[in-house]
This record gives sequence, C-alpha cells and structure tokens, in this order.
Amino acid sequence: MRILVGQGSCGIASGAKKTAAAFAEQIRAAEMDVPVDVTGCIGLCYLEPIVDIYDDNGEMTRYTKVTPDTAKLIFDAHVVGGTPYTPAMIPADGQAFLDKQTRVVMKNCGIINPERIEDYIASGGYRALSKAIRNMTADEICDVVLGSDLRGRGGGGFPTGKKWVQVKRQSEPVKYVVCNADEGDPGAFMDRSILEADPHSVLEGMIIAAKAIDARKGYIYARTEYPLAITRLQIAITQAKERGLLGDDILGSGFDFDIEIYQGAGAFVCGEETALMRSIEGRRGMPRPRPPFPAHKGLWEKPTILNNVETLCNVPQIMLHGGDWYASVGTATSKGTKVFAMSGDVNNIGLVEVPMGTPLRTLIYDIGGGIPKKRKFKGVQLGGPSGGCIPEHLLDTPVDYEEIAKVGAIMGSGGVIVMDENTCMVDIARFFMEFTQDESCGKCTPCRVGTRRILEILTRICEGKGKPEDIDTLRYLCDQINENSLCGLGKGAPNPVKSTLEHFLDEYEAHIYEKRCPAKVCKSLIRFEIIDGPCTGCGLCARNCPVNAISGERRQTHVIDPDICIKCGICEQLCPYDAIEIK
Repeated sequence: MRILVGQGSCGIASGAKKTAAAFAEQIRAAEMDVPVDVTGCIGLCYLEPIVDIYDDNGEMTRYTKVTPDTAKLIFDAHVVGGTPYTPAMIPADGQAFLDKQTRVVMKNCGIINPERIEDYIASGGYRALSKAIRNMTADEICDVVLGSDLRGRGGGGFPTGKKWVQVKRQSEPVKYVVCNADEGDPGAFMDRSILEADPHSVLEGMIIAAKAIDARKGYIYARTEYPLAITRLQIAITQAKERGLLGDDILGSGFDFDIEIYQGAGAFVCGEETALMRSIEGRRGMPRPRPPFPAHKGLWEKPTILNNVETLCNVPQIMLHGGDWYASVGTATSKGTKVFAMSGDVNNIGLVEVPMGTPLRTLIYDIGGGIPKKRKFKGVQLGGPSGGCIPEHLLDTPVDYEEIAKVGAIMGSGGVIVMDENTCMVDIARFFMEFTQDESCGKCTPCRVGTRRILEILTRICEGKGKPEDIDTLRYLCDQINENSLCGLGKGAPNPVKSTLEHFLDEYEAHIYEKRCPAKVCKSLIRFEIIDGPCTGCGLCARNCPVNAISGERRQTHVIDPDICIKCGICEQLCPYDAIEIK
C-alpha cells in the first residue's frame, strides 16, 4: 500500500502538509509500514488537499478535501480496515473534470512523485531522450518536431520545428536553449504546476532540443515567486546528472549539455523573449527591436532556442509517438492539446488540458461546472493582460490560435478567467490596463505614455466623470499603441479595452451617459440603501459600520447617510435579512 498526498502550491495552501503529517502519525501509532509520498497538482485545485491510496494490486482510490480529521477516518476505514471511506471519495463532478480531458503534457501531474527520478523513469521518462540521443540525427529530430506541427504554447504560436531549424542552420558554434518559465499573467498557473508536478519532462524536452541544434548550455528562467517549482527543478537537475542524463557525456553518447536555473525578479515584461535574455545576461529586462531574432542573435548574441514550459513538455511525447501521432489531435492549424488555468467565477477551478479546437463552452460548463450560485455568465478573459474578453454569444468559438483571434482575444499562455453578471467590464478593462501600465518597462513612448492615458480615461469613466468623446479617444489610443509599441506587452496591452468596447459598449455608455454602473461595482456610481420591510432594526449593520454612517432606533428601519457612507459593503455582507440594496 502507498499513500500519495498532493503537494503542489494549491495543495499546500489548502493544508496538505498537515494532512500528510496526520497520515504519518497514524501509521507510526499503528506500527505499519506504509509510505506517505508527495505528488504534484493533478489539476483539481478546488478539491485540494487530494489523497490517493494505492493498494497492493495498484488499484487507486482518490479522496478530496482531506483535512487531518478526515485523514484519521480514512486511515481507520481504508488503511486498517480495507474499506474505502465513501464520504471523502472524489465527487462525481471532480471525476468528470478529469475524464473529459486529454492529457499529454499533464499525463504525470498528480500521479508521480516529482522529487523521485525513479517515478518519472517508470512512467516512460527519458525514453525519448535515449531514442533521440542514441539513434537519431539532429535533422531527424527536427523533422519529427516539424511533422508534429507543434506551435509555441507561450502565446505567440510560432511553429516550434521551424524555430529549431533556424537555430540549427546557424554556423555559430555556441548556441543556447532557454526555457521561459516566467509565467506572469494574472490567473495563469499552468507552468508553475507542471514544474512542481513533473520537472523532469521539462529537462528532457530541453536536452532533446539541445541535441537538435548542438547546444551545450541551457537556462530555465523562472520567477523567484515560484520557490517550490525552483526547488523541485533543482532536485530534478541533480538527479538527472547523477544518472548520466544531464551534464557530460549524456548516456555515453559523447554529447554534453548542462542546465542552469536563473531566477527572475518577477517583472512581467521579462516574459518577452528579448527582455528575458537581457535579464539572464545581467542587464535590465527591456525588449529590443526584432530583427535580429533570437534564432540568429539571442542570448549573448548567440543563436538561441527559446520555448516555454508547456512547449518543451510536449517534445518527449512527440519523440516517442511520432509527429503524425501528435498532429492527429486538434484542428487543421492548431495541433495537439492545450493546458488552461481556469479561475474566476466558475465552480471547478483548476488545470484543464483539452484538444485544440475544444469550444469555450465545453471548457467552462462541461469541465468547469458553470457559474456558481446560479448566476449568469457575462464574459471570459482569455490570454491574460494581452488577451480579450469574450461574451456569451461567442462561447461556441473553438479554442485555436486563429479562431480565438477572430473574436478579439488571443490564446496567450492559457489563462482563462470567467466572469459572472456581477462583473463590470469597464472596471475589468481598467484592472488589466493598470496591470500592464505598471509592468511597462518604459522603453517606448506608445506603451509608456499611451497606457497611462488609457488608464486615466478608464479611471475617470469608472468614477462617473466620463465624457462622450472618451470612447473615440480610447479606440484611437488603442490602435496607436497596438501598431507602434516595441514589444508584445505594448502591442497587446490595449486588447482588453478593445474587446470590451467591441462586445460590451453598452456598459461604457451607461457609465458615461447615465452615470450608472450596470453591475453595481464602481463605487462612485452606486449607493447603499436599507429597504423598509425586510429591515428589523436589529442594529447589526450600524454596530459594524466603520464610519458610523448607519442610524436608527431599535426594531425600526435604519437609514444610511450617503454623505458619510464609504461603500465598503460590510452592511450588505452582514445583514441576515437581505435588507441592504445597492442602487
């Protein structure tokens, strides 16, 4: 028997370490020999902590939301008594969440111990490396990747095989392989979870890429806010070197390749490839004009392959099963699967891997479980701060690079933020513009100045001070920034504004012409009132109002003074009679 406790960041945040300790304590007390192992996130973030118990025949029983108290009940019933503890077993929606996915990149996530190379090898790990390094030429490796039609999963969607061939053809003897693990989009946690759950798959992909272009050095650029991912990557690198899978004379082939982890300081702009490379070089992370492209002059002006975590994790599977196998999944122009981090106003928050071409509606409703509290869907932000907001009538749009672009969004790295009817789309546009404006490196004027002007206008609109001409001004600024900015951060910064103007123009008009926020979010455009009837005069709201804006006699309807009220919403949250109305 073996007990696996999910200990990715989401599991640990939910108390997984205490759950694991509870199992270990029970095992010691019972004087049993049952290992309690670590695994990464399987994607069911909303059901953490997750515990899998394998019996001696390899059959697995999965438990969810396992607290230390629940661990005691599971231990007594299952580990000691041999009967699964039914009340804590994975619910139907959780199993459906997993069953409706197609896992290629995430095939090991939540299944193996990421800190044991033996688990990765037992699951087929490093077989692709052995095949590529011992039996294939560089041309043959590139041909397989070309045949797969794998496109970069970092957001740009450039064909991976073409990028590798461009670097391979360079006569420069020094070349580099760089893994972009600088995942900075709000709501994105795909790369972090993969690194925490299956770090060896990234290493294997990088080594195969190095063999394809004859590179001897690689870097993984990971933001320092990912301490667990970095720790497990370092463990994986050490284990791979001990096994002769990394470093000098890999697998006795005479090929040398080493990998170093470089920790970034968390600047969003360093997700842009030229800024990332400048950062590794010890310089300020600022983009530079292209061309020249990194394939010709990249890290230290040498030809460089730069792929993100998910792209590289696909490579071992492609090498094992062939390019045609991979290309058989997905759409005509977007092959394979895509990992999405689903969050926001959706029931089943977590990681989802589905074939390219899967409709957004399937993601949000069939896998994500729909909107909580029976609220209506309003929009979904796809592609992070450089993405766009997609309304309900476009939910049947298939998720591939071209189709998503047609509706005003981008694939991006895979963040999916779902929004319900209580979301103000003007405020959402303001939020993303505030993020990108703050993260702008300031190198080029269109991004540095243009994003600030847009943010000022959006802030004014949310404060009820919008002007009729603001809409045309926003559109003009969006076009200028999009066309003239130096890098992808600037070019994509206007996308949330452009898409909300396109699909939710009525909300902008309500803010500007009617001085009203339809979603009742923008504080300057709302007021709190106590309804006569439901209010019993209990005084709970008055006692908890931080500015003493509520008055009234006991057992009589109370009153909120609008001149004093700061619209914090505490009264609405606390009222047991739903007597507070937002107008």
